[in-house]
Amino acid sequence: MTSAGKRSLYQRWLVANGLGEMFGLGLAFTVGALVMSLLGESQNALVILVSFLVAVASGAIEATIVGLAQWWAMHPWLPTIQRRDWWLATLFGALLAYVLGYLPTTLMSLTEQSSPQGTPVQEPDQWVVLLLAVGLGLVGGAVLSFAQWLVLRKKVSRANVWIPANMLAWLVGMPLIFWGIDIAGRLESMVCVAGFVAGVLLLTGLVVGAIHGAFLLRIVSNETSA
Repeated sequence: MTSAGKRSLYQRWLVANGLGEMFGLGLAFTVGALVMSLLGESQNALVILVSFLVAVASGAIEATIVGLAQWWAMHPWLPTIQRRDWWLATLFGALLAYVLGYLPTTLMSLTEQSSPQGTPVQEPDQWVVLLLAVGLGLVGGAVLSFAQWLVLRKKVSRANVWIPANMLAWLVGMPLIFWGIDIAGRLESMVCVAGFVAGVLLLTGLVVGAIHGAFLLRIVSNETSA
């Protein structure tokens, strides 16, 4: 693989992941926020469960946009990988990751709602939240990439690096998202909130793409030199 080819693939991968996360995760957040506003502030068990289902289902938006964008980026160099296969793998991984990500807070909300005391749970310090985000990124990265790895291993050698690559990428990316949400919650203007969140999601996608994109280059280089 030539230097120009590596540069082109890496640039396409960065664009795909940066814009993919900005639009995909941004739309998923928007859908979740709209549904929450329609449900109101009541916190009965039905509302909590509906919110959980909507949050998980919104993962299909991110998975579709990011998955198709990633396929577009790598297809010229990995033509044997079919668009439908990569999209379905990304969709499966995203939905499972969303379930695992939202399940703990959903169970906590259900427990708090059913408690006769009704004592609110004290939110942890920000450093604790970011530390938990690191762990969530490790687990989420593995879950997100597992089905993609199943597709890759049938087509390329050295696909075994794909799961640790995504774990490393989301170990960095997930705290960025949590940090951005925390800062956005302190802004007053909705325009400022939307612009700031879009910027954070774009940055997250670029950072994540830069990390696992470096591993993708190794995979593709190995294939083209074989």
